[in-house]
Amino acid sequence: MRLVIAVVQDQDSQKLSDHLVERGFRATKLASTGGFLKAGNTTFLIGVDQTQVEDVMGVIRESCQAREQMLNPMNPLGNGVEPMVPYPVKVQVGGATVFVLDVETFAHF
Repeated sequence: MRLVIAVVQDQDSQKLSDHLVERGFRATKLASTGGFLKAGNTTFLIGVDQTQVEDVMGVIRESCQAREQMLNPMNPLGNGVEPMVPYPVKVQVGGATVFVLDVETFAHF
């Protein structure tokens, strides 16, 4: 048994959720926040048999495409420790960060 943990941008969340359901995979969705952009993410927890990992990875790959976006940085609030970038910067968003873990025990009640 494997646990696939996929962290995706909120913009890709519904598409991934729909594709997982269409292909018969169960997933738990958790709201999360990214550290770099401080933007909303969704973390999917997907328990599958070892033979299904590549299928799930394919669904994630087709549902979550990386793209570039212009970001207007905010002025830092508070102590001024964070550097100020006075102009828009191009950042890569979307895609997915995926972890695959061995699961010692799995139970579904």
